[in-house]
Amino acid sequence: MTTISDLALEVRSKNAGPFWVTMELFMRDPDGYEAVQFIDERLVADLYRVDADTIQIFRIPSLNIVKISFPRPVSQGSLRDRDMHAGQHHVPLAILEVHRG
Repeated sequence: MTTISDLALEVRSKNAGPFWVTMELFMRDPDGYEAVQFIDERLVADLYRVDADTIQIFRIPSLNIVKISFPRPVSQGSLRDRDMHAGQHHVPLAILEVHRG
């Protein structure tokens, strides 16, 4: 089984202000970048239980980067916030299996 993190130099998440999360996939090479093109708004919506219409995906092929942003489920620092810096949000995406072929 090959995962996104196997093909990436780094997969990370962080705050994009107190109301948004951004995840970045820094792929090792163009082949890895192409392998993650299956990531779309529907997949992210299902994975993170957010509305697909609120998801923004930015692809930068010249740098082999995919950037994904969506509203935080709760605002940063609120009583129900379990990840103040959004530093763990990337894990479900990083462990996704990639089917190459």
